[in-house]
Amino acid sequence: MALGTGLKPAELRNQLQGSSNADMRRRRTIVGLSLFGMANMAIVSLLQTGIVKHLPDPPSGSFDSDKVNSSDTAYRLGTPDGTLSIAGLAANLPLAGFGGDSRFETIPYVPIAASLKSAAEAIAAGWYFYQMPTKEKKWCAYCIGGAIANFGIFALTLPEALKAIKFLRSK
Repeated sequence: MALGTGLKPAELRNQLQGSSNADMRRRRTIVGLSLFGMANMAIVSLLQTGIVKHLPDPPSGSFDSDKVNSSDTAYRLGTPDGTLSIAGLAANLPLAGFGGDSRFETIPYVPIAASLKSAAEAIAAGWYFYQMPTKEKKWCAYCIGGAIANFGIFALTLPEALKAIKFLRSK
């Protein structure tokens, strides 16, 4: 059995790779959005850790990724926020891959945990999104990409989490 899933490894692999179940399709999209967000936050992290000294911006005076990502807000948690965001987005990968296409019944706390985690990250992304125009007076295209990923991931976790909650209440 694949640890904690109730499935043999071949069954888990077949469901992850071949199921057309709506929850599984959403979980695959979560993987894609997480990788997209990680790519954006990897670029931000290159600046925030001093590997690069400048990030290119869209040709508009409204964007200044260097300013936004070098702000006090970006370092307030004791480490660059881009590195924290990468870690959160990376954690979505095993969460999305854990369990078969009916995990809302077999391991219901996993989709609930995934949704709660992504809700917290969407709230944080919204707060950072608010900080750009109000405090920094500039935008960061990479941060916008990361925020879109976090908002999308949260939305995609909700249907399965709600099914898991409904399942638990029916017991």
